[in-house]
Amino acid sequence: MSRLACAGLALACAAALLAGCSSSRPPAVSQPSGGISGPDVYKRPSQDGAPWWDVDVSKIPDAVPMPHYGPVKANPYTVLGKTYYPINDATRYSEIGTASWYGTKFHGQATANGEEYDLYGMSAAHKTLPLPSYVKVTNLENGKAVVLRVNDRGPFYSDRVIDLSFAAAKKLGYAERGTARVKVEGIDPERWWANRGQSAPMVLAQPKKAVATATPASSGQVIEQYTPPPQQHAGAVVPVQIADAKAPPAGDGLFLQIGAFANPDAAQLLKDKLSGMVSTPVFVSSVVRDQQILHRVRLGPIASHDEASRIEESLRLADLGRPRLVRGD
Repeated sequence: MSRLACAGLALACAAALLAGCSSSRPPAVSQPSGGISGPDVYKRPSQDGAPWWDVDVSKIPDAVPMPHYGPVKANPYTVLGKTYYPINDATRYSEIGTASWYGTKFHGQATANGEEYDLYGMSAAHKTLPLPSYVKVTNLENGKAVVLRVNDRGPFYSDRVIDLSFAAAKKLGYAERGTARVKVEGIDPERWWANRGQSAPMVLAQPKKAVATATPASSGQVIEQYTPPPQQHAGAVVPVQIADAKAPPAGDGLFLQIGAFANPDAAQLLKDKLSGMVSTPVFVSSVVRDQQILHRVRLGPIASHDEASRIEESLRLADLGRPRLVRGD
């Protein structure tokens, strides 16, 4: 079974990279004529995040609900000691909760029903909807809505109800924030076509399947077992430098960098914790480094090296990592 999209909000799961790093705008990458989006030679990052190539998501159409005449994937399965029992019919499904998204780490990999995941496709991962099925997802904060094909399982490391592709999150307006409160509604393809005065197509264009890999023979168990990677997360930001509204301007000055994270939620959590402990301004500075987005948690500007040393020692005593003195950039 393929990877399961998931989102874990934990500082221990974030990569604490304390080295100062410079920012640059990622280059645009031309799209290949066929297959999934992205560069022809794709180097998979070790941590999930936003793409470093640009595609205008306004030109990406929503998924078109198609009747599925074959069997669906709705067998029970166990993840992290919990067993899930998918439903066989998504047409009456409705749920409100938090949505996240997943991106570069899983781009091009097989989804739970064997299709090839495209972060610029209009798809989603869900724990209990049948695969495949179709849903309408509405961002309750801005009213934007998209139609998606559910072809993957997850998320499992949080209370989030659905993981969307990066493109879907962008169209819903929450890719930069990482999560949004949404309403998920199942779609009946037959009714969807009838509402448009048409009959549903009988011949379906099949989504591209991922490259098949050898799998062990079936053990005959009814409940499948699956262990998703613990470092998975969703909710990164767009691949450009993001200026914090309260961050000091670039230039001369002393700052303490407390940590740098691939997960923006982890950076925000540390920032909030530090803000309640110190009087020095705390901010998050996000940059692109080696095609990865890092969210640096910093304190400053600091008036002198002596003051920086005092703050650094207090943070170490509070077991908040190993702060490093850096210059503003």
